[in-house]
Amino acid sequence: MTPPEHYGPVVHDWPLVPLPRTDFDPVPHRLLHEEPVARIRLPHGEGHAWLVTRYEDVKQVTSDPRLSRARTVGRPIPSTTPHTLAPPGGVGRADPPDHTRLRRLVAPAFGRRRMTVLRERTERTAGALALRTLDAGPPADIAETFVGPLSATVVAELLGIPAADLGRVQEWRGGLLSHDTTAEEGESVKKEIAGYFAGLARRRAEHPADDLVSELAAARAAGHLSTPELVSLAVMLTLNGLDAVRNIVSTMVYVLLTHPDQTAKLRTEPGRLPRAVDELFRYIPQRGGVGMPRVATADIEVGGVTIRADEAVHVFYPAANRDPAVYNEPDRLDLGRDEAPHLAFGHGAHYCAGAQLARMEAEVMLGTLLTRFPGLALAVPPDRIAWRAGAVNRGPETLPVTW
Repeated sequence: MTPPEHYGPVVHDWPLVPLPRTDFDPVPHRLLHEEPVARIRLPHGEGHAWLVTRYEDVKQVTSDPRLSRARTVGRPIPSTTPHTLAPPGGVGRADPPDHTRLRRLVAPAFGRRRMTVLRERTERTAGALALRTLDAGPPADIAETFVGPLSATVVAELLGIPAADLGRVQEWRGGLLSHDTTAEEGESVKKEIAGYFAGLARRRAEHPADDLVSELAAARAAGHLSTPELVSLAVMLTLNGLDAVRNIVSTMVYVLLTHPDQTAKLRTEPGRLPRAVDELFRYIPQRGGVGMPRVATADIEVGGVTIRADEAVHVFYPAANRDPAVYNEPDRLDLGRDEAPHLAFGHGAHYCAGAQLARMEAEVMLGTLLTRFPGLALAVPPDRIAWRAGAVNRGPETLPVTW
């Protein structure tokens, strides 16, 4: 392909380096301002891909049916990890109508009745964990004593994962969501976790319960989805619940504790919490590198640049959430911000299926901590907190606090 003349032959290298705190990755941040539709080279895969960073352009790419997830199967597209997280034939690499069918099957899991029940149980569990932490006394690693256990409990209850199995599932999570896992290791872990959820679905088909895996097992028995599709849905929700929620909410706690003036206002006006949670989702760059790419099925113009048929395209949602054309002073945290909806959960057909659940968990966790721990503060200086390196989802390794 010959790139548009005004862009020239430049392909930008995007090395993945450990980033502490909420520091923004300098490569996509620069491209957002200088070249919002740019060609990039990543640590894994072959050749280059397009990277789209501007808010409206990201919405266009993620909504255009001519940009296909299914066309990525079997192609060594530039990527963040040496192994592909989403399996072929799964919901993450499906296009309509298959993707539409799969999303409809999982939608009832996030219906009003179940979400109401889950919120009530999450609030009770949050209260119990907070009491246990208070009884143990400060200091405490709030990521490991509160946020992590609560997010694991919620996803286990939603899917029907026995508590005794969570340790194994957590080990698989660590292997899959690491930049250091080789392609061979990644395939091995995916086979193990696929076998686990296939077995769990068989047990739930024989002895159904009020959980998502039981519902998916019934849908499979009725011929509405295959075993690989069932496994893909279960793994997607489990990994997001165990890893993404744990890391983003832990980072939210860190951000609140390092912005005491804004947090003090939030304490006095708890009704502002939902808006504050959305601002935290917008502000925090929760992912290290890019997610799933798309492949153009026709020539498409994005931001004045022509992306040719068969070329790969990545979007970077954290950059879109810092677009100065959409947000006033986008690099500044403003817990009272009321501007355009953020794109932290994606956009279009592949909008995160668990967005409502993640938002609920964040509201419950932060609300509980603000209420039960009025003197909550970091137990060490901010620069002494260790942050995850070599992982798909960014977040603190530990978050020591006192009160």
